[in-house]
Amino acid sequence: MRSDIHPTTYDTKVTCASCGKTWITISTKKELRLDVCSNCHPFFTGEAARMLDVEGQVDRFYKKLSARQSYVEQQKAKEDSLNVTNRSVDDLALTPRAADALKKAGVLSIGQLVEKIEAGQEALSGISGFGQSALTAAKKKLRAMGVEFTEPVVKAVETPEAPQAGE
Repeated sequence: MRSDIHPTTYDTKVTCASCGKTWITISTKKELRLDVCSNCHPFFTGEAARMLDVEGQVDRFYKKLSARQSYVEQQKAKEDSLNVTNRSVDDLALTPRAADALKKAGVLSIGQLVEKIEAGQEALSGISGFGQSALTAAKKKLRAMGVEFTEPVVKAVETPEAPQAGE
């Protein structure tokens, strides 16, 4: 072991400033003062659990948890309200005549109207009082609400070919 490379050590008196407890240890300083020692620190004394309750950390956690649950419920309600197929036909703000015609035909929700539109012109022509202008207005408002529906494919009526000369 080489000489003169190690620091000088002392029997040091350690004093806790909180509780006043003193003890002797070995250190490179002659005297040490501590703010908190193992005699008065909450972790070692068991006071940590009491401090948690005093600070209300558990209550704050439950408050955050309930706030999160209410936020999730609000988001779900918002998504349900955006689901336009369950909403009333009145939400389209059609003319009173068109709205009454749909109600008399038993079309009360937007989803039912979309089904009629997808079924084709025949399904809508059976509703008296709901004409082409009301249908056009309803389609525009449905598209503005974000409703996508498939337009029925209109099949062309095939006419027999006329016999050509020379046949």
